[in-house]
Amino acid sequence: MERAFEKKSVGRVPRISRLMALAIHFERLIQDGVVEDFADIARLGHVTRARVTQIMNLRLLAPDIQESLLDLPGTTTGRDPIRERQLRAITAESHWGKQRAMLLKRWKYGGIPRLWRTS
Repeated sequence: MERAFEKKSVGRVPRISRLMALAIHFERLIQDGVVEDFADIARLGHVTRARVTQIMNLRLLAPDIQESLLDLPGTTTGRDPIRERQLRAITAESHWGKQRAMLLKRWKYGGIPRLWRTS
């Protein structure tokens, strides 16, 4: 007999999704005055300021890209499809339309969230 509410495996939350959430949290800590700057976050997290900057640069992505990173499906096997290092050049681009184009070129529609597709 099959259970009506069988638990399905959803995989693990992709690291890039966790880093995106962390960047949002760090920004809130600074806005609320809990920490003063990236250096404070680095000291508290026992990481370098450069690493905090890499994480915080995810906030420079277009809002829909950030949302897509947060909503990525869980990884059930193998490596995560998107890694922070792969997004660094894209975070350096300030024009959101160009960011989207860079994503499309980078992943060539292979496994990228539908939100990034321009049709």
